[in-house]
Amino acid sequence: MNTAYDITNIALAAEGRRKIEWVSHRMSVLNKLCDRFQGDGVFQGKTVAVSIHLEAKTAYLCLVLKKLGANVWATGSNPFSTKDDVCATLAEEGVNVFAHHGVSAEDHMKEVHSLLLPRPQAVLDDGADICTAMHTRPEYGSRLNGFSEETTTGVLRLRALEQSGTLLFPALTVNNAKSKHLFDNRYGTGQSTWTAVTHLTNMTVGGKKVVILGYGWVGRGVATIAQGMGAHVIITELDPWKALEAHMDGYSVMPIHEAVCCGDIFITATGLERVLRVEHLKEMKSGALIGNAGHSDLETDVPALRSFARSVKEVRDNIFEYQLPNGRSVVLLADGRIVNIAGGSGHPAEILDMSFSLQLASLHYLLRTPKRKPGVYDLPDEIDEMVVREKLVVEGIEIDR
Repeated sequence: MNTAYDITNIALAAEGRRKIEWVSHRMSVLNKLCDRFQGDGVFQGKTVAVSIHLEAKTAYLCLVLKKLGANVWATGSNPFSTKDDVCATLAEEGVNVFAHHGVSAEDHMKEVHSLLLPRPQAVLDDGADICTAMHTRPEYGSRLNGFSEETTTGVLRLRALEQSGTLLFPALTVNNAKSKHLFDNRYGTGQSTWTAVTHLTNMTVGGKKVVILGYGWVGRGVATIAQGMGAHVIITELDPWKALEAHMDGYSVMPIHEAVCCGDIFITATGLERVLRVEHLKEMKSGALIGNAGHSDLETDVPALRSFARSVKEVRDNIFEYQLPNGRSVVLLADGRIVNIAGGSGHPAEILDMSFSLQLASLHYLLRTPKRKPGVYDLPDEIDEMVVREKLVVEGIEIDR
């Protein structure tokens, strides 16, 4: 079968292959599951569509699916996290890939729609982009057994469709599995966010007042690492239980309108839209840094900021300083995109090893079990436990039974 692809430059494949090779040796649980599923034929000849941050670790997951016999179609879930060299490697390896770094939102959705054409039988989604596209062309879901959703933002979109009675397909919330959100969202995003921020800015974190908007699992991880680096951490929250938990964890808790006046660095981690608006930005200290650790690039109202600002300039690679009418400035990291990937290398391989093992097992489950009626379902506990127990074995940890 010929490979279909639309990428930036196939000549970049050698560099992408080097990156994928590096992470492949650090994803031991995924490799074990690949060996376990190798002989059962569940993936053989099946069409699997993947929309996810398209970098080395996710590329390796695509290659594992292909090794198991799947016909894989892939695109990125965020144009600014797409790595063109990795896309080139996937194309050379026979994955149907439609992705370019930095394309417009309109072109990104065209790439997503390309994955509908082969009428996939299972979908790995990140932010519910394929799900949203398929609801505009439901005839392309005629063979679909279901979606496997990776992120908080995607789960929120799926729940909204379900509550409105318009969800047309079954979906598994891999994001809600303990082996995902307790580790990927917390340790993965926590570490990689600050790796990206310090790399982008070449600044210290210790001694600064860091405001984290949202105390879900991502916010918890970002807060823990910031505190470990010596920051004074401030949490803003809507949820009273999470706010009290943040207080009991030793952080200051206050409303956004108070926090904006004292913070040096702001990290959004809510999964919601427009949590930082112009009314907040104009009250910040001059030179305040703003980064986003949530999936969506809409957590800071960047279009409104562009309209409000007197000028904007790129003061350092991937760092934009906005001069405001009041004489102050705010500094936006990675243009408000998910900073750990758009401005860094993403989660550590050992963390995504667990998340992508869950995804592989989830897709395997969707393809081997009867199709469910439309709805949002949790991943079965036995799959979740299988992955975390395999991780314990890899780490050489024994526990009581």
